[in-house]
Amino acid sequence: MTKRKTAIFLHKSLHGNRFAQVALIVLLWLAGEAVSRGTGLPIPGSVLGLFALLYLLITGTIRLSTMRRGANVLLADMLLFFVPAVLAVLDHSEFLGLVGLKVLAVIFAGTLMVMCMTALAVDVGYRLMLRMESRHAVS
Repeated sequence: MTKRKTAIFLHKSLHGNRFAQVALIVLLWLAGEAVSRGTGLPIPGSVLGLFALLYLLITGTIRLSTMRRGANVLLADMLLFFVPAVLAVLDHSEFLGLVGLKVLAVIFAGTLMVMCMTALAVDVGYRLMLRMESRHAVS
């Protein structure tokens, strides 16, 4: 099957069927897990699965509009993914005291550092892009 025929087949079978879209996302996640465990890469399989989905979206094999309903189903039920974490906090009462404040401080500091480094990386990348564009404009 050619790339174009594969894209048409995926689009027709996935478009409008949110369960097939969720199944594809889960399938890509499982494939990423298999690659991660099989090769011993230190990257989680879910990240590899998302990169595979990103590749399919970038190459046009799957359109964004094709996956929208399935992604909305997962996002609408995202609160259910946090229920086990809340139950763990309630099960371990030490998280409600000084230990919990320390954990919260570490989470806050880590988030702040990630946000600052991301802003710095975007700023450096943007400046490099402007510098490269100005060099090409002069040439």
